[in-house]
Amino acid sequence: MTLDAAIRLTEVLLALAFLQQSLEHLRRFRGEHILFVLRIVLCGLVIGGVLAPWPLVGLALLSLVMLHRFQGPYNGGSDRMGLLALWCLALAQVMPAGPAREIAFGYLGAQLVLSYFIAGWVKILNPDWRSGRALRQVFAFSTYPVSESLRGWAQRPRVLTAMSWAVMLFEIAFPLTLISQPTLMVGLGLAAAFHLANACLFGLNRFFWTWLAVYPAIVWLQGRVF
Repeated sequence: MTLDAAIRLTEVLLALAFLQQSLEHLRRFRGEHILFVLRIVLCGLVIGGVLAPWPLVGLALLSLVMLHRFQGPYNGGSDRMGLLALWCLALAQVMPAGPAREIAFGYLGAQLVLSYFIAGWVKILNPDWRSGRALRQVFAFSTYPVSESLRGWAQRPRVLTAMSWAVMLFEIAFPLTLISQPTLMVGLGLAAAFHLANACLFGLNRFFWTWLAVYPAIVWLQGRVF
């Protein structure tokens, strides 16, 4: 995948993710309609490739206004990854062709790899994750919209312990998928399935779309480095 193709695919996927989020906000934040309507318009221009790269720059500047209005990335990790992707893309688009442009976009791919590795490392240091207790608590007491039938999984400690270790080992081993393009494709497929499961089970749909939008960056990075 060429750098230009990876950047273009990433910005389209990210704009679609922002578009979905903004449409949700139109129903909830009545006093901030103008911010999300403007975001929807800019996302449409990015998807259509109109006036590039200025709609992307506009989204980056708008993100500063929204950070001030909501006192930070209020939706946690998915918002942080979305902001990181947005600013890396904006920098890559306004920079002339050369090493600086590659570094700006490559940094996004590197951060995606680290996001999995660090998440796994933090979990494996946590005794509740190693014992499976953390997942049991998620299914038993979580405020996420888990169905009553799924809450019954909290009574299967061995299954949840196995699931905990599967998640931790996959996340820690994720950097090894960069060895080749086939292993990376397998790794990204498993990671996407993991995020999709979280979206279906716990309603964490933002993580799925935001992380998926960044996958072209790591595909390009793997080809560039290896």
